[in-house]
This record gives sequence, structure tokens and C-alpha cells, in this order.
Amino acid sequence: MIESPNKNKDLFKEKKCCVIIPTYNNHQTIEQVINDVLKYTDQLIVVNDGSTDTTKELLNKYNQIDIVSYPKNKGKGFALRKGFRFAWSKGFEYAITIDSDGQHFATDLPKFVEAIEENPNAIIIGNRNMEQEGIPEKSSFGNRFSNFWFKFETGIKMPDTQSGYRLYPIKPLSKMIFFTRKYEFEIEVIVRAAWKGVKVTDIPIQIYYAPKETRVSHFRPFRDFSRVSILNTFLVIYALLIVKPFEFIRKLNKKSIQEFFRTQITQNKEPSINITFAVMLGLFMGVAPVWGYQMLIAFGLAHFLKLNKVIVLVTSNISIPPMIPIIIFSSFKIGGLFIESNKLNVIYDKGLSLEFIKNNIVQYFVGSLVFGIALAFVFGIITYILLLIFRKPAYQETN
Repeated sequence: MIESPNKNKDLFKEKKCCVIIPTYNNHQTIEQVINDVLKYTDQLIVVNDGSTDTTKELLNKYNQIDIVSYPKNKGKGFALRKGFRFAWSKGFEYAITIDSDGQHFATDLPKFVEAIEENPNAIIIGNRNMEQEGIPEKSSFGNRFSNFWFKFETGIKMPDTQSGYRLYPIKPLSKMIFFTRKYEFEIEVIVRAAWKGVKVTDIPIQIYYAPKETRVSHFRPFRDFSRVSILNTFLVIYALLIVKPFEFIRKLNKKSIQEFFRTQITQNKEPSINITFAVMLGLFMGVAPVWGYQMLIAFGLAHFLKLNKVIVLVTSNISIPPMIPIIIFSSFKIGGLFIESNKLNVIYDKGLSLEFIKNNIVQYFVGSLVFGIALAFVFGIITYILLLIFRKPAYQETN
């Protein structure tokens, strides 16, 4: 059943939702896209990203839409950011972005607005079903590549992370500072929004790919794919060093801590000595000078030594961000006892800078190993004593 135009326009007004069209040199298709969108809503913002063709003249025909324009092309991400700021200033709470090249069907617009009811304040991505016939192989591959890294960075499985047909809740975006300006912005925004707790979901949409000889695309495969790869590199590093450790801490509420000790410690049928060694290995790896690979190596060693992997991974999280400065400082201080005693106070005198670390890497390396061994040994003894005292007799080893 086809909805009446007035009903669709009322729905857009009720949800305070607008449509944003970023465009750059798409004069052949932009007019048709605008006309199609106007059938569903007059709440339309077109961002002219420094077009040098006849786009400006075409846009001048429309007096019922908002136009944001600037003279120099700065990229799709920059255009979207300008559009979001303008929409927020106009009082809109949601914005649907649609490409100006005619790929997307305006008939899918009501689906996005209706989805707000079930997914308020969520980013809703139009799933193009990239496995269907007619999709260029390079687009399909790029999408699979993007989907993989998005899941790694956020833990969320999405079928089409590169689709430009999306609905955004503007309020959470208005509080964020973004760094990218080109196509990679559409990756940055969903990853970082997901880290902020914004739900990311999808709905099925139609897609039209014009024949290769008539298709207009400003995507530059090598340059733009490189930008996306560099962005993902930074996002992965940030996720591993900051996001995932803090998420782990956040999930450690009182109930989960009690559950961990109940299942992995007090009621664990493994010998106390095995549990003790698992704690010791985790603590040592948390201090070991292999940043970025600590948990991976810890897991491998736990598997090789047949120790409790859960205990090893949990205790290796001693190297969470708030503890990192303490661990590095302690490693240098201890390393100074073995390498050069006259460097014991250099941290106080000059500060713990990257240059200092570079010039004294051996001191740090030795210190971190000694610190890790000492920490593991001390807490190993404490752990073993506590296990003997508090574990129920039924779970004590008999040999």
C-alpha cells in the first residue's frame, strides 16, 4: 500500500526529521534526486560541496529547500558534517543522508522514518544487499573489508557499513568532534558513535547501479581506500588500548566480580597451584614490554601451559589505561637498579617523555621483566594462601 504524500510529510515533521543530500559535480542526477525526495518531505538540505559544473544553477530553481554551499570541494565527510550542524541549528533531531548520484530510491525514505519508532536515537544504515547480481566487485570487496573491521572495533556485526543511505540521530553527533573529511567519515562516525553507546542497526533498501559507461563516481579507489585503511588502523589501536579495557572495567560490576570468583576461583575444581600459576602468568603478561600483544601472547601461553585462560586474561588486564603510567614508571625505577644507578632520579628531573623512553629502552625492558616477575611472585604467594584458607574442602586438591 502506497502512503499518501501528505501522510509522509506529516511523519517527517512529527519526527523532526530532515533529508541531507551532499553533492559534488552530479548535475546530471541531482535534480531528479531532489524532485523524488520532495515527494516525501520539504525538509530538505542540499550541501553543495564546491561543485564546478552547473549544480549551483540547478539548485537556484528551488526556493523551498535549504542550500548550504561553499566554493572549494572539501569532501563528502566535510559536507555531511556541515549538513548535520545546519540541521541541528534548524531544530531537527534526525537526518537521513542520501547520495546525489541516483543510486538510492526515495521510495525507501518512509522506511527510515518509521524505523525511528522501534530504534529511537539509533543510526540506521540502509542495507544494499551487496551480494546481489550487478554490484561491482570492488564495491563488494571494499564493503566486506569495512564490515570486518567495524565488527572488530565495536563488536557489532553489520552487513553494509559503507552505505551512504542512512538515518542519523543528530543530538549525539552534535556533542562529538570528528577528524575526517572524505569518504572515510562514514566509517568514523558509526564506529565512534557505537563507542558512545549509540545503537547501530540496519534496514533493507533498494539500490541502482548505472551501467559502467554512464556511472559517475568521485571515489578514487587507491587514495580513498588508503584513507579508510589508515583510519581503521587508528581505530583498532584506540579500541585495543582504550575502548575495550574501559568496557571490561565497566562490565565488572559487583555481581559479575562475585560470579567470576565463584566459578573460576572458589568452585573451580582445578588444583590451587594451577589457579595460582594462571594468576601469576596473567600479572606477568600485563606488565611485560609487549604492548598491544599482551593478551594475545597470554592466551597462547595459557593454552600451551594448560592453564585457565579466563583467569590469565582477566589478570593480564592490570595494564588498563589508568595503570599504564604506574607500570612504566615502576619499570624504569626498577630497571635503574640494574642498568645505571645514576638514572634513578632522571624521571623526576626531566619527566617521562618519549625521548627518555627511546634513550633508555634497555633500562625499561629489564625493569619491566623484573617488575613483572616480582609482581607475579608476590601475588602468587598471596593467591595460594588465600585459596588454601577460603576454598571449600570439596574443591581443594587431594595430591
